[in-house]
Amino acid sequence: MIIKIKVIITSCLLLFINTSCSKSNSDDDPVNEPSLTEQNLLRAMELTDTAINCHFTGDGMAMARYYNPYTEVRSEEKGSIWMYTSAIEAVNAILHALKVQNEKGIVHLYNAHFERYSDLLYRLYENADYYLGTFELISYTQTKEWTVYGVNRGNSKGSALVAGIENVYDDQMWLVRELLESYKLTGKTIYLEKAEYLTGYVLDGWDCTRDVAGNELGGITWGPGYVTKHACSNGPMVSPLVWLSELYQGKDDEIEYRYIDAIDKETRKSLLVKKTEYYLDYAKKIYDWQKINLLRPDGVYDDMRGGCTPGNPQTTSVNGVLYRKGITCADRVGPAITYNSGTMLSGAADLYRVTGNNTYLNDAIKLSDASFGYFAKPGVNKQGYYTYDISGFRNWFNGVLMRGYVDVYQSYAGVSDFINTFRQNLDYGYNNYLYKGFLPTNLLVGWSYDKNNNKTEAMFNFAFAAEYAVLARYELQKATD
Repeated sequence: MIIKIKVIITSCLLLFINTSCSKSNSDDDPVNEPSLTEQNLLRAMELTDTAINCHFTGDGMAMARYYNPYTEVRSEEKGSIWMYTSAIEAVNAILHALKVQNEKGIVHLYNAHFERYSDLLYRLYENADYYLGTFELISYTQTKEWTVYGVNRGNSKGSALVAGIENVYDDQMWLVRELLESYKLTGKTIYLEKAEYLTGYVLDGWDCTRDVAGNELGGITWGPGYVTKHACSNGPMVSPLVWLSELYQGKDDEIEYRYIDAIDKETRKSLLVKKTEYYLDYAKKIYDWQKINLLRPDGVYDDMRGGCTPGNPQTTSVNGVLYRKGITCADRVGPAITYNSGTMLSGAADLYRVTGNNTYLNDAIKLSDASFGYFAKPGVNKQGYYTYDISGFRNWFNGVLMRGYVDVYQSYAGVSDFINTFRQNLDYGYNNYLYKGFLPTNLLVGWSYDKNNNKTEAMFNFAFAAEYAVLARYELQKATD
């Protein structure tokens, strides 16, 4: 069973539940002439506090997918685990910015808020257990019982449906990313333990079956119940694997590496290897698979490889033991979406940082320029501003792209102009349309005249907050360059 996080709910955290949902807990912060990094962080906290108060209810922190600040109506529909994780992402981004500010001598915001956001983080993870469930999975190398996060919230902790298409690998990946961030920010080993458990589950989904030449087919399907291999179920795992490799650098900790013999292409084997090498090797393999299979001629990434028949997972028997068959989908399917390029930007930046291999730097530079040229459209909604597609879930997807630019900035300062377009859009929305602590879905157009049409997605509210917090950290980094 996966380790559950237990926390003590402090009186400070209860403030989130008891206050009016339109009140921000950062109202009394010293905001007289704040620096840009402080202003961005204060806005991130304001948006996060309001979203927490309005989208979450009860001791179990059930997350309403929608909230309308004009009608004060909260939807009955609950957010998925992916949407729920967006709240964790925003809190982590705030904690990261607070920590960096403190290290740079800006201590007042850190002293006032780090502990309360750390407490909120614990509570969010504790109640993410409502999305946990347990099932048995036949994979490419083994049959094993796993406790993972289902797409939908269960009625009690640990009761969520997770078999087959009820869970997807990318949901686990986003949580691995945040758990590792939380570990680095707080030092709580429970976060690292949980991240490694989920990483084991995700890598169990890597297609290690062999082609006729003995090479691994590679790639991770969208979930154990799917046969399509997506950019979103590969790219998000690259950076967390690099971080794990770094955490074990210089240590002798080992892990079991399961694989298929390259000669007979059937025999399942395993050996113990050092964690630092294991995680970095997988980061490189996943990065290479996505680059080879999904990078488009115009320099951005397609969505997936599909076209398989049959369209559901199949098994094969080897010496009387069932294993999952390899997936040979060959059809490239679009469209290009911002976050599929964003995760590869972050992955390239992290791989370059730890390996010094210029291939990753060159990839990051090319992808930065190509993605901005492809996704950012000047003057569509407002002269002097760049518009990014916000249809579907793209408001959150776009935040992943911005974070990728910020990750690349240390090695390629040319992305600063790209990052600035996100800040301009956020500031325009904040200065012109902020209402009861919420920003509209379209930052450059604003709210609808019909107040009933102004429901907001929880994950968009948290995405805007996370972007402001990342920008707060970026402004400090830029100031020291």
